[in-house]
Amino acid sequence: MALNLDECYEHVLGLVETAGSLIASRNSQRKRVVEKSSNIDLLTETDQQVERMLMDGITAKYPDHKFIGEEETSEGKKAELTDAPTWIIDPVDGTMNFVHSFPHSCISIALLVEKVAEIAIIYNPIVGQKFTARRGKGAFLNGNPIRVSGETVFERALATTEFGTSREEEKTRVVLENIGKLVRQIHGLRSLGSAALNMAMVALGGADFNYEFGIHAWDIAAGDLLVREAGGVCLDPAGGPLDLMSRRVLCASSQALADKVVETLTQYYPEPRD
Repeated sequence: MALNLDECYEHVLGLVETAGSLIASRNSQRKRVVEKSSNIDLLTETDQQVERMLMDGITAKYPDHKFIGEEETSEGKKAELTDAPTWIIDPVDGTMNFVHSFPHSCISIALLVEKVAEIAIIYNPIVGQKFTARRGKGAFLNGNPIRVSGETVFERALATTEFGTSREEEKTRVVLENIGKLVRQIHGLRSLGSAALNMAMVALGGADFNYEFGIHAWDIAAGDLLVREAGGVCLDPAGGPLDLMSRRVLCASSQALADKVVETLTQYYPEPRD
């Protein structure tokens, strides 16, 4: 039987709104924090509780659906994308922000069916930003249509990026080298502390391109569909097709701008987990 995507969307939107209320209620509280791969790769009880709320709520209605989630993957489960309906979930993207009560954290969730993104939601409940997209139906912020800026001129672009949670020396060198290149040529760089929200800014037209090395599928799956439905492009930072599992992303307001970014960036290819 064909999957009813309208029903899927309404069901998960309700779950996201409920889970978002939990995040918003705890943003200003002290958090119990666990360090994962380093002292800047953090986990809170809220990350785990939100992921479990979403996965349990989806499984109750769709028991055959699969998941790729940040916290279950960090516990050792292999992240593998198949043709089965698969929800890719980051329960709190921007955990460092959340730990510090900096109000830019979000739930990022996408549904892929036969490896094609059908539904995307990026929800920052602390400031009330709900970005949504359905394949072929456009992108929205709080129910209002959004579009990329359409900027094509590299020198007029505002970019978003992150330092990431790895301080491996070679990666840090490349990150700083790219920042140095860009700040000398473009309008400016911004970092919201959340890969998903950085991509949402491109979809909104507030930023013109976003790039990052070392992210994971759960950071970018929803943002990928959101940007494309808003009229932008998503690709590999070296110019090829985007692979959600490659830990590399570039999205932009136009192909012409993306091409110039590809020419400029020093490339970095992360290990599966670094």
